[in-house]
Amino acid sequence: MSTINRKDIRRRVHDRIRRKVIGTAERPRLAVHYSNQHIYAQVIDDAHGRTLCSASTLDKSFEKASSNVASAQQVGKLLAERALASSISAVVFDRGGHLYHGKVKALADAARQGGLQF
Repeated sequence: MSTINRKDIRRRVHDRIRRKVIGTAERPRLAVHYSNQHIYAQVIDDAHGRTLCSASTLDKSFEKASSNVASAQQVGKLLAERALASSISAVVFDRGGHLYHGKVKALADAARQGGLQF
């Protein structure tokens, strides 16, 4: 019998999401990814294949990098500031195949409070 591979399941869910969620120049895609140690978020224009701005726990502004809800809120806030500085106000949210709770929800809520619309 085969075992369930959680990474493969998440990738399949992500592929299904990406068929519907496409970033354009007017509304780029806010992609979220996290590992056991870090949280990453980037605003992507899929039409041109460019990352417009990004934020993660690897940035210099983070003293202690960790992958928890508090760090996700800081990453969302930082990403919203950088997006607004790049004159991006509306995005489409790509949860990356992860469930919309915990870190992903905290990042999204912080980005909304920072001024991004989605």
